[in-house]
Amino acid sequence: MTAVVEAATRPGAPASISARLTAIRVEPLTGAIGAEILNIDLGEAARDADTIAEIRALLLRHKVLFFRDQDISRADHVAFARNFGELEDHPVAGSDPEHPGLVRIYKSPDSPNDRYENAWHTDATWRERPPFGCVLRCVECPEVGGDTMWVNMAAAYERLPEEIKARIAGLRARHSIEASFGAAMPAEKRLALKAQFPDAEHPVVRTHPETGEKVLFVNAFTTHFTNFHTAENVRFGQDYSPGASQLLNYLISQAFVPEFQVRWRWKPNSVAFWDNRSTQHYAVMDYAPCHRKMERAGIVGDLPY
Repeated sequence: MTAVVEAATRPGAPASISARLTAIRVEPLTGAIGAEILNIDLGEAARDADTIAEIRALLLRHKVLFFRDQDISRADHVAFARNFGELEDHPVAGSDPEHPGLVRIYKSPDSPNDRYENAWHTDATWRERPPFGCVLRCVECPEVGGDTMWVNMAAAYERLPEEIKARIAGLRARHSIEASFGAAMPAEKRLALKAQFPDAEHPVVRTHPETGEKVLFVNAFTTHFTNFHTAENVRFGQDYSPGASQLLNYLISQAFVPEFQVRWRWKPNSVAFWDNRSTQHYAVMDYAPCHRKMERAGIVGDLPY
């Protein structure tokens, strides 16, 4: 048996992931985020508690993990994800009828205007309890194009100017499914969606519940600050409008910085597993007219604080 192998050590990374010996090999992909995990079958891993514990520790370290050649069943996909929590359905995207919680994200040449993914976002922050993380498997993809990018939002927060950190401490913001997925719906259906999922309010800077890291927690689902209009922040009207929206746009734009990102090229049976509490992602739509079929298991999360 050989110890867990890290191809490189990232500065500031947590301590060794496990004392248990294993054949898993870890290859970090950038200096900020992402690692490819080799010598592992996720179907087998789903039934091994020690391996699951190692994967969880690696997830906390690298924030998104990548696996190639995972020719696993939908049942194995669901079983692996359920080791990290209960699964959730999506109110707009369709789920596999035999595997609740396994959401089918199927793009085709017939839906060229389906553009809900090509924005930097953290999944489902319009929920009161956004997902812990997601396990995404590629079923079919174009030969070229259709990559996905992830960004480390703990690093994005850490690199903010100190005066900005002080300014946003304590701020809260609203996140909306109505203004995103619901925007193209007829008014009656859009309002019904909002009634089912009222806008959620989250801290602009959340604390990761396992690592203690501070994370910049605004994204494409964020519409506005909810507690900005105070005497401390607003002297004149323009301090609030457009001042607050300019600040929000500045914060959202931190996800655009390449130094915080990793880009993954899909192949059939590739899998990505990301920590939704500390990352955002962006599905690059540069592959029309082709099919891109992905299946995602979203894991129920906790209340951000």
